[in-house]
Amino acid sequence: MENWYWMTLVVLIGLTVRWTVSLHPYSGAGKPPMFGDYEAQRHWQEITFNLPVKEWYFNSSDNNLQYWGLDYPPLTAYHSLLCAYVAEFINPDWVALHTSRGYESQAHKLFMRTTVLVADLLIFIPAVLLYCHSLREISPKRKIASALCILLYPGLILIDYGHFQYNSVSLGFALWGVLGVSCDWDLLGSLAFCLALNYKQMELYHSLPFFCFLLGKCFKKGLKGKGLESLIKIACTVVASFLLCWLPFFTEREHALQVLRRLFPIDRGLFEDKVANIWCSINVFLKIKDILPRHIQLAISFCLTSVSLLPACIKLTLQPSSKGFRLTLVSCALSFFLFSFQVHEKSILLVSLPVCLVLNEIPFMSTWFLLVSTFSMLPLLLKDELLMPSVVTTVAFLAACATFFPVFEGTSEEELQLKSFAVSVRRRFPGFTFLPRMIQCLFLSSVVTMVLLTILSVTVNPPQKLPDLFSVLVCFVSCVNFIFFLVYFNIVIMWDSRNGRNRKKIN
Repeated sequence: MENWYWMTLVVLIGLTVRWTVSLHPYSGAGKPPMFGDYEAQRHWQEITFNLPVKEWYFNSSDNNLQYWGLDYPPLTAYHSLLCAYVAEFINPDWVALHTSRGYESQAHKLFMRTTVLVADLLIFIPAVLLYCHSLREISPKRKIASALCILLYPGLILIDYGHFQYNSVSLGFALWGVLGVSCDWDLLGSLAFCLALNYKQMELYHSLPFFCFLLGKCFKKGLKGKGLESLIKIACTVVASFLLCWLPFFTEREHALQVLRRLFPIDRGLFEDKVANIWCSINVFLKIKDILPRHIQLAISFCLTSVSLLPACIKLTLQPSSKGFRLTLVSCALSFFLFSFQVHEKSILLVSLPVCLVLNEIPFMSTWFLLVSTFSMLPLLLKDELLMPSVVTTVAFLAACATFFPVFEGTSEEELQLKSFAVSVRRRFPGFTFLPRMIQCLFLSSVVTMVLLTILSVTVNPPQKLPDLFSVLVCFVSCVNFIFFLVYFNIVIMWDSRNGRNRKKIN
């Protein structure tokens, strides 16, 4: 009972921080003609409320797709429609066709912010609490600390409650999916993840680990007996979930194809804005978007993404475990973010969620990653005038992690989960004893660089010939960090599987 009292306090702290951030500006506030993501979400409510389903994804005189046309799966559209019914009940002007474009008022801002909070309370926060409660072999205090740190993660708060989006819905469904398959509720977990994927197509970042983990569990049961039965049930659940979500769009073949074209807009190019991935970083030196045809860019992106994520996925299929599943979620999502086609800066949140899930196991590296992930969105946050909430929430998150976890002390080979790897290396290079110290130095240099770049971005005007200098540097520094993390997590995954016998001897 006492534990739930503290969990309630944790939720109240998380909600207070969220609502405080929501008092600040949002994306595109007072910036016509396109405004920003806030207007995009409002406009989707307008379109879904006033137009029939068959027109939601098609260009028309009432639905100009160049003006924030719907480009998310059906579940997002249904959510927009639900919000629109509430908005119309409160004030019909908020969703009036055409005349509501660019609508801004304090009352409407309160309504929109409340819709984010309600979605968070219904989907994401309960999943976080149940996940932390289900953690095994740790004290109740540690479970409460994990919940607090996850709920204080600044990246998600700043994007949903500052910039304005509903990432907590898709990430919440994904977390319910993780809970389900980790606790052997495979059908419920599959259903929850299908809901996540039908809310945001970027959840494809998590799809391969889900597939490989479930397939590996079926292999383990034997594909001639219970394993085959489980596989058929999971497949039926997935198909039924998609059919239910897409049913209104299956009336005509062209209708379904148009939705798919909106979900995967190849014509937009390799990347958008200043995203901290490989392609944006390379673009500084080599204008890859200009010198290579689109289909070649797509092929290279697909090949590099596949090569970087396949080893971890193969290991998970052959040796399925809850821990391996969580780590593979990190590795695959990070591979997609770094190498895949058409990546947004906010997509780093899809990597941050599984990193939050291993915060209890690898606190030092997880905290470091979550700080870098927030920093990587600095150009976007500065554009939205969210510097102050960014600094305050980041400091609060770091303070919580440092208080409740041995973040700065937990850098030994064992605590970094690199003991097996280090032992393997020392067989050939006996002097390889400096790994923890090296990682500590990298962390300090990373933090100092992030602080300096933040200060420069705010206080110094870039050269006229290089107006995006600091934004590009933020992306490049973040990308270098992310490449390091991809290598690190893959080492942890591969050596945890390959050297299980060695670990038993070591321990």
